[in-house]
Amino acid sequence: MSYIKSIILKNFKRFSKFSITFDPEVNLLIGDNEAGKSSILLAIDLVLSGSRSKVDSIGIEALFNSDAVDHFLTNGKKYQDLPILQAELYLCEQNNMATHGKFNSLTQDCDGLIMEFQPNHDLSAEIRDILKQEDANFPFEFYTVNFKTFSGNSFSSYSKFLKHIFIDHSQINNDYAMREYIKSVYHINAVGSEKKSHQNEYRKHKETFKTTVLAPLNNRINNYAFAIRTSNKANLETDLTITEDNISIDNKGKGKQSFIKTEFALARGSEKANLVLLEEPENHLSHLNMKRLINRIKDAKQTQLFITTHNTLVSTRLNLKKSILINSNSIIPLLLKDLSDDTAKFFMKAPDNNIIEFILSKNVILVEGDAEFILMEAFYKKEFLEDLERSDIHVISVGGTSFKRYLELALILKIKTAVIRDNDGDYQKKCVDNYKAFSNDHIRVFAETDNSKHTFEVNFYDKNTATCETLFKSSRKSLTVQEYMLQNKSDVAFEFLDKQASSIITPNYIKEAIEWIRK
Repeated sequence: MSYIKSIILKNFKRFSKFSITFDPEVNLLIGDNEAGKSSILLAIDLVLSGSRSKVDSIGIEALFNSDAVDHFLTNGKKYQDLPILQAELYLCEQNNMATHGKFNSLTQDCDGLIMEFQPNHDLSAEIRDILKQEDANFPFEFYTVNFKTFSGNSFSSYSKFLKHIFIDHSQINNDYAMREYIKSVYHINAVGSEKKSHQNEYRKHKETFKTTVLAPLNNRINNYAFAIRTSNKANLETDLTITEDNISIDNKGKGKQSFIKTEFALARGSEKANLVLLEEPENHLSHLNMKRLINRIKDAKQTQLFITTHNTLVSTRLNLKKSILINSNSIIPLLLKDLSDDTAKFFMKAPDNNIIEFILSKNVILVEGDAEFILMEAFYKKEFLEDLERSDIHVISVGGTSFKRYLELALILKIKTAVIRDNDGDYQKKCVDNYKAFSNDHIRVFAETDNSKHTFEVNFYDKNTATCETLFKSSRKSLTVQEYMLQNKSDVAFEFLDKQASSIITPNYIKEAIEWIRK
């Protein structure tokens, strides 16, 4: 099995410097918006493609790190200081002298490919003239792109050291993306001289169409004739499509296109495609089709997968241990490979959860019940006169039995996490001893220390007795107000929030929790 072991980026998109080691099977790239997930897939696609035309279609300016450009323009603009862009792919052992060597930034004797943007030194005089100008003008137009192997040899789009398919579900209606996808699948599945034979036959059929079908029309036209285009922009590869039940993929709905693209790449290309790059496969898919697609991805063999996602179902069902977390505020990726197998399996099988929301957060309050979740915003506003979101604090209801699973993630990712839970009649055992393994500066458990106040509703009633008696007295029958609150937790929380939010009084342990998480 051929695969990418690691990538090193320099001045590529948002990354001034970036490196990460990949899993041979599945790599889940998870991060917030503008974190660089898509940039990693793009870098892999460009290097493996070896295509200058693909680079030109994007533009060097769009690929170059803006901070590197700004630093150059504000620090003397010296020719010798012009930045370069590099994207290096370190490959598993290829047994191929064409890819093996030490021409890489680590000077390692290994297999790999590199894409490099550097100034065209043959035009150094012109570049120096531009740099003498007073305005901030970076000479993008005078840069060249080179594709080389670690042996130092150049390669092009005709060299397929690793066959790959890039499926960008975020551009499902983009004609160019569709053509590139179909072309990639065709190149992977057409073997030997098939492509040349197909192209030859296709051109012959075009000529036959001209000399037969169009002949009567052309005979009536003096000096001119109709013909079928045979240029690079009108050939077999541009005219190909993929059909299901004789219906072109172009005419399918967005969700169906997403499903067909991925399934076709994995099912028919799985033995031939070394890599499949999936950009947000959850786009346009229903929940049921998302589950079907995940199962299809899990069944893929002998193919290295790179998947960007914001979807909890994708990240958990495909194993959180395969995740690479990328934050927009940092260029250092975080790996979850040290997550315990039990916790990874728990999230695979657990009901739909908020795992993505949790791992992308800086500060989190975990609660175990709907009532606490419903009222937490009101508590926070009461104490600090602002919204939780403005303070960059997320509240997640996870259920008491799941706390430790999330805290294991919090330890690895250093997420500041406050757990608010019931003492269940034994504060020391349930809320102190139970969490000793998670004792840490950025993790704390908050609960009522009085064992007689065993649950949230009891504490809430104790602090808001008069308001609760007035609000819920008419709703009960034989029950006391507190008993009614215990048996109707969510409804009570909704009603209190709707009618008496301004008069709410926060239980002490919850107040302590939100004061701590806010620091």
